[in-house]
Amino acid sequence: MAGRGQGEASAGVGRVFFSPRSVAVIGASRQEGAVGHEIVKNLLKCGYPGKIFPVNPKAKKILDLKCYPSVSKIEGDVDLGVVAVPARIVPHVAEEAGEKGVKGLIVISSGFKEVGLEGARRERELLDICRRYGMRLLGPNCLGLINTSTPINASFAPQMPRKGGIAFASQSGALCTAILDWAAREGVGFSNLISLGNMADMDETDFMEILAEDPATKVILIYVEGIKDGRKFLEVSPKVSSVKPVVILKSGTSDAGAKAAASHTGSIAGSRVAYETAFKKCRVLQARTIEELFNLGIAFASQPLPQGRNVSIITNAGGPSIVATDACSRYGLNMAWLSPKTVEKLRSGLPEEASWTNPIDVLGDAPAERYRFALEAVFSDEFVDSVIVILTPQAMTEPLETAKHIVDLNSKFPKIPVFTVFMGGERIEEAVNLLKDAGIPVYSNPEDAASTIAGVVRYVDLLNQRVEEDVPTFDVDREAVRRIIDRVKRERRASLLSVEARQIVKAYGIRVPESELAQNVRQAVNAARRIGYPVALKVVSPQILHKTDVGGVKLNLRSDREVAMAFNEILRNANLLMPEARIFGVEVQKMVPAGREMIVGMNRDVQFGPLIMFGLGGIYVNILRDVSFRLAPLSRQEAYEMVTETKAYALLRGIRGEPSADMDSVIETLLRVSQLAADFEEISEIDINPLFVYERGDGALALDVKVTIT
Repeated sequence: MAGRGQGEASAGVGRVFFSPRSVAVIGASRQEGAVGHEIVKNLLKCGYPGKIFPVNPKAKKILDLKCYPSVSKIEGDVDLGVVAVPARIVPHVAEEAGEKGVKGLIVISSGFKEVGLEGARRERELLDICRRYGMRLLGPNCLGLINTSTPINASFAPQMPRKGGIAFASQSGALCTAILDWAAREGVGFSNLISLGNMADMDETDFMEILAEDPATKVILIYVEGIKDGRKFLEVSPKVSSVKPVVILKSGTSDAGAKAAASHTGSIAGSRVAYETAFKKCRVLQARTIEELFNLGIAFASQPLPQGRNVSIITNAGGPSIVATDACSRYGLNMAWLSPKTVEKLRSGLPEEASWTNPIDVLGDAPAERYRFALEAVFSDEFVDSVIVILTPQAMTEPLETAKHIVDLNSKFPKIPVFTVFMGGERIEEAVNLLKDAGIPVYSNPEDAASTIAGVVRYVDLLNQRVEEDVPTFDVDREAVRRIIDRVKRERRASLLSVEARQIVKAYGIRVPESELAQNVRQAVNAARRIGYPVALKVVSPQILHKTDVGGVKLNLRSDREVAMAFNEILRNANLLMPEARIFGVEVQKMVPAGREMIVGMNRDVQFGPLIMFGLGGIYVNILRDVSFRLAPLSRQEAYEMVTETKAYALLRGIRGEPSADMDSVIETLLRVSQLAADFEEISEIDINPLFVYERGDGALALDVKVTIT
């Protein structure tokens, strides 16, 4: 997954935290219920095979273990320190641990950046100490961690989970305890559980990299409120997701609190869009709910990956099978066409009233053997990629025996995943428990089964997707752009004038109409004569971003008189409606033939960097929002996908006999904007709207351009 040095480093850190040879519990307590007491008790109770060193200057023994007054007094080496002392003395404890040669610290204590400025200062001090001694830090303000293979329970969680293939990392410690309680009831097993806390040092990406190397982990589930280091995440997570599935539940995705943006792109691109785009780029699945997160986790941990999206349904009830069929269609799955051989086998072995095609209805009186017969036939069909088994408890139904047959056949046909929907209550409880113990996903409704299969199939599609890594670069005039940006900075402006914005994209090889800036009527008329009629006039002001809203645009001017009248009217409108705006003049621009109106934009996300947008342009972009996003730098494949996944693609291809538009010029514009955004970090937003796209071979033209810098 990683290079030799990087892989060895992550494996070394993983050993320190997940399989240390010795653990010092600093702040161990004799008082039952105290955090320091529960950590020591959990280490003993889980069967941790290494040495445990309780540290408390006021105790001789804790839980029959020799207690030490400080870390420095411990005889022998200490790999891992678990700190549960008041926040004010944590830095002192960390200093002692560093001097002792402790390799990793888990700081359970709260009272750091989550409580304000003083806590943030204390957290920086703690991190500085850890870095000085080369100690890695989990937390502070966390629950701790659990590994079921070592085993080690270096947490104050109330219970130890059963062994399993799910690794769960969470920024919320409370969610960890809730999940552990739920998992105990549901029989869900974990390989690792990590409470990330404040992530002063180690974050979700660090643990993702460690877990990728863990043979006990089959799937990585993460709950985050925010990615700490977006660039590191973009580098590491694609490598991890190519080895094992990564599913993330990101909370706080509402854009309601997003800052006001100057451009169309900025107003559409919010936190949610940035995270969705990043996850897509990294082949990471995004769950919308906690239930979906763990539905996917259980499926990945217990079942093989399907080879395709063809689903077969076996049921003893018509209604639920229709619901399942609808759900499969809604989530992009196919109802498998059974082979003639399978249909004939089903016809010969099922009652005459049964349905022999997909979905297969074995009827309400189906005993366990009838389920087995149908399931075996379907498992043997080469056109079936996954199976949903639905059972509702009728008078003749045998839930437990049916479950036993499903478990048996699942082991005999290990390449085809099976998902069960056992609907009911007390009568199916024993059967459900049997299925869960055998690692077979069980759902109470067909929709959850279908959505989970769709998520697993989406991961398979991402794995099989050809990813073009090469990012094309163009011969551009960086110096010209640098001169413009430096001038704007000197004038302490954030928004570039329209003429400056056009000069910037022109320097990067994007075609723009011929134009000049005029500061009086005479200059406007002379510019119009040089450019050639007809022309358009547009107000130039860094405060007026949407010119048409204030009557700042006049089109199709065909004479000196019209230009003079339009110039004066534009200034009157601007002074009346935006009296506080600084007017630099009026831009005289060559009128160009209308093309198909698209938008190309960029908004620089605080976490992940430049977010490139493409879609249907013009005045309706914010209403229709027919747009797609990718993170820069773009490959040609990504630029092409951006175009084809929008409805604008149909317009570019041509409808009702129209000739197709110049698709290559659109893709090249996207790539050039991507390069511009990557080259100049000061550029926070770019908006080309509209981008007129002409017929194939005639290229594209950036009509209006907005650029904002920081």
